[in-house]
Amino acid sequence: MPKKIVKKRKLKIFRLLGVLLIMSGIVFACYCLLQVPVKNIVIKNTTYLNDDKVLELAGLKDYPNYFFTRSRDVVRRLGKSDYIYKATLNKKWGFLFEIVLEENKPLFWDTNQNKYVLEHARVVEDDEISHSFLVPRLLNYVPDVKYQRFINEMSNVNRDVLAKISDIEYQPNDYDKDRFLLYMDDGNMVYLTLTKFKMINHYNEVYKQLENHKGILYLDNGNHFQIKE
Repeated sequence: MPKKIVKKRKLKIFRLLGVLLIMSGIVFACYCLLQVPVKNIVIKNTTYLNDDKVLELAGLKDYPNYFFTRSRDVVRRLGKSDYIYKATLNKKWGFLFEIVLEENKPLFWDTNQNKYVLEHARVVEDDEISHSFLVPRLLNYVPDVKYQRFINEMSNVNRDVLAKISDIEYQPNDYDKDRFLLYMDDGNMVYLTLTKFKMINHYNEVYKQLENHKGILYLDNGNHFQIKE
């Protein structure tokens, strides 16, 4: 019988080592990639909160790991602040975080509480942030049944008009229990009711028609101006 020849297979050691080396390189590259910290943080839509304060509230001052930092955790931390109504965190290429905020607008200083009142009925102490607020003072007590409505109406006042109001006084009369008196920085006074509060947003237009006269603008009952002697 003819002899059966069995060929011995040669182990391709170099090819195997090459594959292992490539796999090790990929694993190491992935590991290094996962350790990369946030390279840049962009904060948008802030009016009175500075970037350092936002980073502190968000827990991002040390620029943590990009991949292992969860957006919902950052948003939750930001939402604990009375100054912030809404926050979103977007992760972008280049290991970039984009934080988009919606602040609670400051509305007035409540002299009864000795606190600033913000949108959505949030209140804050006089601190390093709120100390710079340019808002009117509420001089007297407003009944609870009117107070929340008053906050809602104040939140609809344009910022440029709000900055021109120095003081607000609750002044109900026999005809209307929702009546307020606004003292303007320019020396004028404005009577308003809660049902007509949004009319104060037209103050800049009305002021141009007053021809530099000072007096009382009645927007609670009709629209007329009484000139001061």
